[in-house]
Amino acid sequence: MTYSEAVHKAKCCLEQHEVPDSGIDALLLLQFVCGITRAHYYAVREDPMPEEESDKFMELVRRRSDRIPLQQLTGEQQFMGLPFHVSEDVLTPRQDTEILVEEALKRVRPGARILDLCTGSGCILISLLKLGPDLEGTGSDLSGKALDIAAGNAEMNKVEVSFVQSDLFARIPGTFDMIVSNPPYIVSSVIGSLMEEVRNHEPLMALDGGTDGLDFYRRIVPESVDYLNPGGWLIVEIGYDQGDLVRSMFVDHQYKDVDVIRDLGGNDRVVLGRKAIV
Repeated sequence: MTYSEAVHKAKCCLEQHEVPDSGIDALLLLQFVCGITRAHYYAVREDPMPEEESDKFMELVRRRSDRIPLQQLTGEQQFMGLPFHVSEDVLTPRQDTEILVEEALKRVRPGARILDLCTGSGCILISLLKLGPDLEGTGSDLSGKALDIAAGNAEMNKVEVSFVQSDLFARIPGTFDMIVSNPPYIVSSVIGSLMEEVRNHEPLMALDGGTDGLDFYRRIVPESVDYLNPGGWLIVEIGYDQGDLVRSMFVDHQYKDVDVIRDLGGNDRVVLGRKAIV
């Protein structure tokens, strides 16, 4: 079997199981297994594929047919141009979340202390520390397994981070110049209708935001006031239909310069506000 025949066979298999973007996933899995670039694939696509590589490739295709996310099969996802290790213990970093990082980078000042609640893979905080101006960061999560992955990602990206296992602010010491968070915000009753890759292979505790999806914002917004220095920013990711409600929470707790930022698809994605300077 040649490389191109292997990709075609994989594509057909994935299509039969209604896997989205089957052709792209087939090629990406082959590149991962063989350790080659797309350009290299086109150079060798009519060459015979070694049996050992073929067997490993088709095993991963089988697992992808079971709707295990591609990123969990390869173990890595790019975010803000940086590599992040992922597993079933953390949410896979998504492009929409880059909006939060971009907005934070616009507002953070050199030497600032940042707290990342529900840090998961650590992609938000690590990206800020890697791309921002001489920042100090603390990441917290209730999941010890998530924190292990985040710590590995910090080491891989060569940034120093303090991690704390904590239920939001419960074990967080000190105050910060910026608090960021991508908390669970999916309505509980909706989780069963999500893509199989999400509902069956990503951690429920990182998805479930309660009966209306707003449980975590009801805690984060009021409690954050005591953990922010004057003039500090709170920046959170939200669901596409939660902008007005979360914005109201910010206003009700005396945040200033409150704004709702949309993603590239035109959906509400981030709410941010600044603690008043007394």
